[in-house]
Amino acid sequence: MASSLSTKPFLGAPSSSDGFSGLGSLQSTSKLLPASLHLPACRSHPRRLQIQAAGNSFGTYFRVTTFGESHGGGVGCIIDGCPPQIPLSETDMQVDLDRRRPGQSRITTPRKETDTCRISSGIAEGVTTGTPIKVEVPNTDQRGHDYSEMSKAYRPSHADATYDFKYGVRSVQGGGRSSARETIGRVAAGAVAKKILKLKSGTEILAYVSQAYNIVLPEGLVDHETVTLDEIESNIVRCPNPEYAKKMIDAIDAVRVRGDSVGGVVTCIVRNVPRGLGSPVFDKLEAELAKAVMSLPATKGFEFGSGFAGTFLTGSEHNDEFFMDEHGRIRTRTNRSGGIQGGISNGEMINMRIAFKPTSTIGRKQNTVTRDRHDTELIARGRHDPCVVPRGTEFFCMLWSLNRDSYKHRANWLSL
Repeated sequence: MASSLSTKPFLGAPSSSDGFSGLGSLQSTSKLLPASLHLPACRSHPRRLQIQAAGNSFGTYFRVTTFGESHGGGVGCIIDGCPPQIPLSETDMQVDLDRRRPGQSRITTPRKETDTCRISSGIAEGVTTGTPIKVEVPNTDQRGHDYSEMSKAYRPSHADATYDFKYGVRSVQGGGRSSARETIGRVAAGAVAKKILKLKSGTEILAYVSQAYNIVLPEGLVDHETVTLDEIESNIVRCPNPEYAKKMIDAIDAVRVRGDSVGGVVTCIVRNVPRGLGSPVFDKLEAELAKAVMSLPATKGFEFGSGFAGTFLTGSEHNDEFFMDEHGRIRTRTNRSGGIQGGISNGEMINMRIAFKPTSTIGRKQNTVTRDRHDTELIARGRHDPCVVPRGTEFFCMLWSLNRDSYKHRANWLSL
């Protein structure tokens, strides 16, 4: 079913007839100007701001374009730049898509989707061919009628208003491209990237919930050297510490039953990272990662290494001193740099954190305005996560895999 659209004229056009507010006054004084100076004739039609709906692709050497809307026929991605002869099947993607899918537990959206993927190009006899890979996931549980009120009123803190401001048209049902359902394409592509990184350099990427609402997992309770995916997956909130996992679940439940939502923080670690990823100056590894993760829905903050906490230290306290390990490799005794120095990976473990805001669409009455600029009240219907953070662990994990330099340097990995 195609997504319904709300349209209206673009309201940002210039007020004057030719798009230049000061031109009329220039023409009124033209008799004072030299005869050789000719002013442009007044246009009969106003200039209109030309808007291109770009921004759906990420990456350079391994380029991913996502497509589809929350309540359209389906969503997916096109992966361009995947090396040939990589063993790949739909099962490889499905494992990660199952971790992302809705309806997993009471603390995620109750929307029921199997998120079954289908690869329609780029694979032959079980391996990649080096040509574009297209992955599609159908939408099967749409409820467009849940969004009838939202076709007229903007949800507070959602993308409804800004999409209207920019394009003058938006997909009402589920928020269209602004929905977290868009991330299906990222997860499918990330599963491919993650497999390549594992095969080529043994790189392992894990992410877990380190904060849900006001429940914060204390530093040091999770050993980043030994934590496993099974430990992370052992509970519905995806926190590897059982005691704090229960506290987080209770905190989410408390607001869920009130029709409200909460945010939190996801911590991501990357083990066995090749040295030399990232480039100066604008292509620093942390800058690329920041762009990737901050493009996720509901994200509000990103930090790596010591992050903001490092501002409370002196240089002598913060610096990571070098030493030679027993294998003759240059290492650092501490890792406050988070595995990245000067924008380039140094071979130590990369650790990052991303903050997710409370889900915008909630089941409580809120004040807002209508598209025709009248004050109103809105109680949003639909099925939405009371806390997006548990599912955000998969988004974050996949996006690191998509970093462009991971592929630029792959030929040099064995010598690093």
